[in-house]
Amino acid sequence: MKKIFIETYGCQMNVYDTEIVKSVLGKDGFGFTESEMDADVVLLNTCSVRENANNKVYSRIHKILNGRKGDDVKIGILGCMATNFRKQLLENPKLPIDFIAGPDSYKRLPQLINDISAPVETNGAVKNFDVTLSEFETYSDVYPTQSDGVNAWLAVMRGCDNFCTFCVVPYTRGRERSRSPENVVDEVKRLADQGYRQVTLLGQNVNSYNYEGNDFAHLLEAVSEVNGIERIRFTSPHPKDFPRPLLQVIAENPKVCKQIHLPLQAGNDRVLEMMNRTYTQKEFLDLVDEIRSLYPKMILSTDIIVGFPTETADEFEETVKVMEAVEFDSAFIFKYSERPQTIAQRKFPDDVPEAEKTRRIVKLNEIQKRHSYQKNLGHIGEVHEVLLEKESTRKSADDFQGRNDGNKIVIFPRGDYHKGNFLNVEITEATPHVLRGKPVNVLNK
Repeated sequence: MKKIFIETYGCQMNVYDTEIVKSVLGKDGFGFTESEMDADVVLLNTCSVRENANNKVYSRIHKILNGRKGDDVKIGILGCMATNFRKQLLENPKLPIDFIAGPDSYKRLPQLINDISAPVETNGAVKNFDVTLSEFETYSDVYPTQSDGVNAWLAVMRGCDNFCTFCVVPYTRGRERSRSPENVVDEVKRLADQGYRQVTLLGQNVNSYNYEGNDFAHLLEAVSEVNGIERIRFTSPHPKDFPRPLLQVIAENPKVCKQIHLPLQAGNDRVLEMMNRTYTQKEFLDLVDEIRSLYPKMILSTDIIVGFPTETADEFEETVKVMEAVEFDSAFIFKYSERPQTIAQRKFPDDVPEAEKTRRIVKLNEIQKRHSYQKNLGHIGEVHEVLLEKESTRKSADDFQGRNDGNKIVIFPRGDYHKGNFLNVEITEATPHVLRGKPVNVLNK
């Protein structure tokens, strides 16, 4: 029995895909190990969104091989990097990997691994591969091997049709396709039976979910009817896919968390058009106003890219304007990173100097830190329902850690509580990143 070690990079979808890989290989008789030193086969499930992610994988490959000198360990590259960098991975004889598999090819992994002894000759490099993109594969017939925890990831659709000019996802994960509501609900029921209290519905553009006329609002309602599941989250959405009925479900259904990730990317209309984001600054701000009219305390987070090609200093200030207007609870802010195969890489010069990108990201991070702190200070004195996730924290074994409905980390003193408990916690302190409080009582859920 070959032993497999899997290491995961990137987004939550990759985390979920790793569980699919474990399920597929487990059914075929493969075993698993927690150490690359004991493995017969090392699988790296990769991300290709930013250049740094690729560099980490290349470095990791050489580190593993240096630690296993003389051993016959096989290395496979899975995920987005396998699709996006197929040519480089297959045709570089100096890159010591044995096979690659894209996100739609995981059912073929047992064969790819077993066929390593009879590889395909590719321009001097001996490597097996399957990076076919499917119009139909959703892995709806594979039940993932979930790790223990209180939250379970669950992919309800795959692929993306948006073709934002900076993004590789349509090229690495293919076009959109959705699982049936019945299939999703069946998996949620099994997760509830395993003791999970929360599910996070995943998709590259999750709120564009559509199966035979059933939209994402319908799916949220169906999942909320599963006994045992007390919280439902979802990521990642697109601002264009928030019709009023969906916003009402989020605002009114008690199991759907009152937190929305709303990727802005940029605040200037010309830059948004170059990004192919399909909304204007005004339309984005109008959506924020509509959300807050339905639920004034909705927690909002965002993604922002600074230094997109040709973005001027004045256009960047439009992004600052939106941040000051919205006051997001949190934000993920990145420098533009040119990615192979994207429209932006083919059409637009990466012409914003690195020093200017740095200036812009520092400014936005300072603004966001101020907003996050102000928002968190506003919670002091409130009582939040917290789902206990960890029976210790990085800094202290005397503290427990959980998250409130708005997905904010809440730290509180250790007590006779257990992972998966819901507690009412009175917030007493705040930093830009976490809330601290004292438990009031344990909830019977």
